[in-house]
Amino acid sequence: MAMTARTGVPSTALGLLQVVRPQLWLRNLLVAAVPVAAGSLLHRAVLLQTAQAFVVLCLAASAGYCLNDVLDAEADARHPTKRLRPVASGRVRPAAALALSAALMVASIVLAGAGSLRWVVVSYLVLTTAYSTLLKSEPVIELALVSGGFLLRAVAGGAATGIPISTWFLIVTGFGSLFMVTGKRLSELVTSGAAQGTRSSLGRYSESYLRLVLGVSAAVAIAAYCLWAFGITAEGVETTYAALSVVPFVLAVLRYALDVDRARAEDPERVVAVDRVLQVLVVLWGVTFWLAAMT
Repeated sequence: MAMTARTGVPSTALGLLQVVRPQLWLRNLLVAAVPVAAGSLLHRAVLLQTAQAFVVLCLAASAGYCLNDVLDAEADARHPTKRLRPVASGRVRPAAALALSAALMVASIVLAGAGSLRWVVVSYLVLTTAYSTLLKSEPVIELALVSGGFLLRAVAGGAATGIPISTWFLIVTGFGSLFMVTGKRLSELVTSGAAQGTRSSLGRYSESYLRLVLGVSAAVAIAAYCLWAFGITAEGVETTYAALSVVPFVLAVLRYALDVDRARAEDPERVVAVDRVLQVLVVLWGVTFWLAAMT
């Protein structure tokens, strides 16, 4: 009995670590988007404030993952890979995951401080909780909520640093997020199918509808990015890099759309990790965007 108890503690701790999904914390690097676009990220105060926003969003996002895993445990158990998640597999008790979720929510709000960042974090927590508990089965609304979570990550960078956020930035980030979320849903629908019951909203989408949303979101994101880039270059020759950044940006969107069309985008992080051409395009875009921000 004693041996079982002792060996169970590390197993539970490992399970709780897996529940918070640290591999997805890279998504929270979106908090650096506003400081990078403003060319201010390397300023010491801005860098520290951005780091604070990153940590806070990691905590808030993990709180949402814990709650979502508890509420989705039954559906996850029917999925070929999600059934291995700690709560769905029984390695972590739902009560422990819920307690960890509550603790992470409180920690994220406290560490956000008393400024604008706290309100962004509270909004993020409300949005993710509403998604997990009430609205994940509502088509279109669930796409907007998940996309909104990514948008709030980017907004958090501006809130933490006090840097104004342009309208074009919000449009590009919002519809770019919708593009990626829709691509994930389309890949899930093609590979897993709606009948498996692993995601309740899938049964209310058709492939043709998701492809329509994918095209619309990509078009709006690209148009907004082009208007932003050429709007900057109209003000001076030194910002030509912004115009040049349009080319790798558009090609990266088209390349990712190809991965979606091949039903490879069920895990967006994996797409970026294995698609070498997409990686090169992202690097080229990052370089030109950085040069545009710094000139």
